[in-house]
Amino acid sequence: MIRLAFVGTGWIGLNRMQALLATGKAEAVAVCDPDAAMAGRACEIAPAARLCASLDETLSLRPDGVVIATPNALHAPQCIAALERGAAVFCQKPLGRTAAEVEAILAAAGVADRLLGVDLSYRHTAAMQAIRGLVERGDLGQLFAADLVFHNAYGPGSGWFWDPELSGGGCLLDLGVHLVDLALWLFDFPEVAEAKATLLRDGGEQVEHYASASIELASGASIRLACSWNLPAGHEAVIRASFYGSGGGAEMRNVEGSFYDFTAERFNGRDRETLVSPPDEWGGRAAVDWLQRLANGERFAGTTTGLLQTARVLDRHYGRASPHKGADTAQTCAAQPTSRIVELR
Repeated sequence: MIRLAFVGTGWIGLNRMQALLATGKAEAVAVCDPDAAMAGRACEIAPAARLCASLDETLSLRPDGVVIATPNALHAPQCIAALERGAAVFCQKPLGRTAAEVEAILAAAGVADRLLGVDLSYRHTAAMQAIRGLVERGDLGQLFAADLVFHNAYGPGSGWFWDPELSGGGCLLDLGVHLVDLALWLFDFPEVAEAKATLLRDGGEQVEHYASASIELASGASIRLACSWNLPAGHEAVIRASFYGSGGGAEMRNVEGSFYDFTAERFNGRDRETLVSPPDEWGGRAAVDWLQRLANGERFAGTTTGLLQTARVLDRHYGRASPHKGADTAQTCAAQPTSRIVELR
């Protein structure tokens, strides 16, 4: 049995706990959350787990892995502390608020030689797996364009999302991280030539509620993104990832505004073929994949791919300079920032 500690047990943390324990391959040895009600619900699911008052107390139990689902500002210090104490880590997205934080976490994981997983869950949907299969087999030819959107008809309920010190950004970091990751993942994390964005925010807010962004690849391929909170979208959510190649196209999209049900189709000219339809229980699949890797003895080499590349593109979208130049320049957007923030009054 893999001994796991759970740090942060809100809705998403609790969901991942249930998915991991349901495998029968893990046990919860510790729960840590400053909210007594949230911690109490977690302890109902795992009554044998010790309720810990701090991260240090949690790590003193020497868990094999730590599952982190806390506000973004805590990800880097908590991940690094867990890794330095010899635990593998599974963290909610985004792994860090900036590429510098992501780079520091990766460095700690490398030194400790411990497995690091991130909950980039849409990679693990049956719909995206089907599209990736098409790309890997060359069925779509050479990819030259992608369009991805993630619009929510409501905004986050927790106040920390709107505090840039705690969140690191608005809807682009919260939702757009999935879009950037999916796009770069499908293109196999290629060299990025340019990335820019327009961020819209209300005058009273400090983070954006709507973002449109672009990524231009060195190959000439073009990626377009849009995401938002509180959009009058006509549905609970609009989620879509479309990819176009010289041999055809493919698209993942949500069904009737659902956050959970996705279909995938292949396009050939004006014709379309359904590849995947609901249902698909994908929510905890990234966490379970990490657990299986951990059970198999995988260490740093099995870490989720592309984390730093995605973080660097998001830094460019926010107009932040890359933390690294030199040997890794092929993965770095080196031009001066061209993103802009627009205040709505």
